[in-house]
Amino acid sequence: MKKTKIAIVPGSFDPITYGHIDIVKRALLEYDKVFLAVMINSSKQYMFTLEERREIAKAALSKIENVEVISSDGMLWQLAKDLGAVAIVKGYRNEKDLAYEEEMARYNLAHNPNAPTQLLQSSEKLVSLSSTAVRERILSGLSLTGYLPEKAIALIEKIRSERA
Repeated sequence: MKKTKIAIVPGSFDPITYGHIDIVKRALLEYDKVFLAVMINSSKQYMFTLEERREIAKAALSKIENVEVISSDGMLWQLAKDLGAVAIVKGYRNEKDLAYEEEMARYNLAHNPNAPTQLLQSSEKLVSLSSTAVRERILSGLSLTGYLPEKAIALIEKIRSERA
C-alpha cells in the first residue's frame, strides 16, 4: 500500500489570497495531501483572529480536494513532525521573501530533517498580490474581486459587518 505524501503550506494568511491558493494547487501536483496551516507570527499584528483566518481560508479552498485547513500556534517543524509531513511548501515573491524563507527553511530543517522546505516562486501574474494589499483594500472599502474567491470575500464582509 502506497504511503500518502503529506505537505504543509504554512503562513499567516491574513487573509488568504489567490497567490496562496496557487501555491497550494502547485503543491498538490507533487503531494497527495496538503495541510494549509494558519499560523501565528508573534512579530505581526493581524486584522483577523486566528479562527477567522482559518475560516476564511476554508471558504477560499472549499472547492479544492485533498486540502485540509488547520491552525496552530506552535512551531512549524513540530507540526510537520506531528502530521507526518514530508515537506513544507512556501511561496516567495521577491528576493527579500526568498532570503527570509531560506533562513526559516534552514531552521526548520535543523529541527526536523524529515520535512525539508520546498520554495516555489510566485507565478508572474500573481507576484504583486499580497495579504497586505488585500488588507489595504478592505480598509479603503475597495473591491476584493480578483484577490480571493467570492466565498472568502463574502465571509470577510460578514466578519467586518459583525464588528461594526
